[in-house]
Amino acid sequence: MKEVIDFFRRLHDNNDRAWFDAHRTEWAHVKGYFAAFTEQLIAGIAEFDPTVRGLRVQDCTYRIARDTRFSPDKSPYKTYIGAYIAPKGKKSGFAGYYFHIEPCCDSLVWSNLLSAGLYCPEPVVLHSVRDEIFDNGAEVERTIRQADAFTLCRDNALRRTPKGFPSGSPYDELLRLKEFLLERRMTERELLDGRLLEFTLERMRQTQPFVALLNRAVRYAFEEMR
Repeated sequence: MKEVIDFFRRLHDNNDRAWFDAHRTEWAHVKGYFAAFTEQLIAGIAEFDPTVRGLRVQDCTYRIARDTRFSPDKSPYKTYIGAYIAPKGKKSGFAGYYFHIEPCCDSLVWSNLLSAGLYCPEPVVLHSVRDEIFDNGAEVERTIRQADAFTLCRDNALRRTPKGFPSGSPYDELLRLKEFLLERRMTERELLDGRLLEFTLERMRQTQPFVALLNRAVRYAFEEMR
C-alpha cells in the first residue's frame, strides 16, 4: 500500500487538475493496485458472508473526482480511497464492510480505518433497525461484543429516545443512534504490513454477525416498502 499512501499524501498537498493531469499514469497504477486488493477483499469476505459473493470491484469503489456543486470546498479530487463491500453493492442501502485509506486526515472519524455496519440509513430502514434493537437488544449487544477489535461509533446520536419507543429501555443508548457502525483505526504500519489482506479479513470476520443482524432489519424494511 506504500504507493497508494504516497500518492494520496502528495495529492493532498497538490489538489488541482494540473498536478493530477501530470500524474495520471501514476494514478492509473494506484487505482489498479487498489482494485486488485478490493477484488481479494470481496473474495475473502464472501468466504464468511456469502451475501457479497459475485460483486465486482466497480460495485464497491468510488470515483476520485469530488462533487463540488454544493460544497464550499472546491478541491477537485478526493484525498482518500475506499471500498464498501455490501450485498448488491455500494448503493444498495445494505450494511456492509468498509476499508478506507486517508493518510493526511487527523480526524477521529475517518483517517485510515476499517468499518462495518450501516451508514446514513433511510428513515424507514432506521426505524426497522431500531425495532430490531428494541425486540432483540441482547442479540445486538452480543454481536457488538464479538467484534472486540472494534468500537461502536456513537457520533450524531439523539439526545433523547426516538419517538415511538419507550424511554428507560435497557437498550436506550443503542436506540438513540442514527448510524450503526463498528470502527477500528488503522496505523500506517499496519497498512504497510505484508499480511494486510489477512489482517483485514480476520478483523472483518468478527463483524459479520453484526452486519447480518442489521441486514435482517434492512431486508424487512425493503419488503415493507414494496
